[in-house]
Amino acid sequence: MTSCRQLEIQFEDQNPQKWCHLLKEEAFQALTRKEIPNVHKVFDERSLLSPLLFGKFFDPSDAFPLWEFESAVLLSNLYSSGQRSVDWFQTDDGCVLKAELPGERTGLGNSTLQVCVEGGKVLEIRGEWRQHKDPKRKDWRSGHWWEHGYVRRLELPENLDWRKLEANVKNDVTLEIKIPNNYSDSDTLQAN
Repeated sequence: MTSCRQLEIQFEDQNPQKWCHLLKEEAFQALTRKEIPNVHKVFDERSLLSPLLFGKFFDPSDAFPLWEFESAVLLSNLYSSGQRSVDWFQTDDGCVLKAELPGERTGLGNSTLQVCVEGGKVLEIRGEWRQHKDPKRKDWRSGHWWEHGYVRRLELPENLDWRKLEANVKNDVTLEIKIPNNYSDSDTLQAN
């Protein structure tokens, strides 16, 4: 039996200091050498959350223009090995992103998974996988965020209606995000 949980979409995050610390390749390598539970599952190179998803190191807190590329081309190494865990595509109705999450199977749970749209331009998928211990730091995203959570930031194409974005988690494993095209009234009239 399939279970589906709809995520609440946040519009406009009010923390201007988040992601101010860039994840560099050296810091990522140091993190993966630490014996932190589940770090390898969260940042596995097949994961949407991995800095290595696109074949070379890319800070996931830096917005990436995902829909400008075909998934089969950008992820050809994963497709050829049969380890496909991320897919995205455009249809006549809009854009879709599907990704396996390091959820219940890793003991992380998806309760901290959040989807946010910033200024109608950037889609942000984030979650906390390890509680920070510094009581002075109010927001885990403003420091060395990769030690406490994960993020993937994606640039949205201009023709999408980000206000109608839908995000669902299926079976606590698969994230599916649908963003419909932005049809203006004149487009609707011309179609009729």
